[in-house]
Amino acid sequence: MPRPSTLLGAWREHWPEYLIEGWALGTFMLSASIVVVLLESRQLPFREMIPRPLVRRMLVGMAMGLTALTLIYSRWGRQSGAHMNPAVTLAFLRLGLVQPIDGLFYMLSQAIGGTLGVLAGFLLTVGMLAAPEARWVVTVPGTSGPFVAFGVEFLMAMSLMLVVLQFSSTPHLRSFTGAAAALLVAIFITVAAPYSGMSINPARTLASAIPSGIWTAFWIYLLAPPLGMVVAAEVHRWLLGGLLRHCAKLCHDHRTRCIHCGYDPWKDAAATNVQQPEPTSGRSHV
Repeated sequence: MPRPSTLLGAWREHWPEYLIEGWALGTFMLSASIVVVLLESRQLPFREMIPRPLVRRMLVGMAMGLTALTLIYSRWGRQSGAHMNPAVTLAFLRLGLVQPIDGLFYMLSQAIGGTLGVLAGFLLTVGMLAAPEARWVVTVPGTSGPFVAFGVEFLMAMSLMLVVLQFSSTPHLRSFTGAAAALLVAIFITVAAPYSGMSINPARTLASAIPSGIWTAFWIYLLAPPLGMVVAAEVHRWLLGGLLRHCAKLCHDHRTRCIHCGYDPWKDAAATNVQQPEPTSGRSHV
């Protein structure tokens, strides 16, 4: 598969993958908006039915983990690679597994898609997403302060990317990469939300900050996740001795094209289905 060298050429060739990235994070944010409103809104009965915040966070974590799992293994998620996160794209870019032009469009699409997802959540919840209990699902530091939030975001991002890279580079674990990432998302939401709001995604934080106007310590979420994931990429490269054995997808199959490694299922099928010459014996073949 040829690699476009211009912005216009990349858009013409790879626009489906770019739009998928926006759709994926937008769907994730829409799901987060609805789940948080259902469990936290005082206008609905579930908050009183489940009074313990830890249990509610566990339910949110489970819902978002399942959402991530579904998106990663969906037909569209398998096509784009389901990064859904500029920090993930940046780490793959640092490893040379994503082209710079594709990385730029991925990040822009993720930011736009995530914001549209939050706005859709506001409309579908009839404005309850803007109430103080849900507060546009913003990510802000907890009572421990911004520096603890920064450290938590950095460690979560680094851990998540290390797991993704380790799984995707190990043949017998490769198909479980998305499941491992989704499980970590669920655990991080449950455990880390009181400290940092649990973002590990600059586009996710931006998506809530734009409509809410809440930019508290935005620098944390702009810097900590990318730094954590790039550090993970460097550690992974060092552990492998610079020999990378995987692609920039959380789920790579043989049914969808890959704009990152150049795999094309149609060309591959054509190459393996070359007709063999007819036998030269005198028998007829039906």
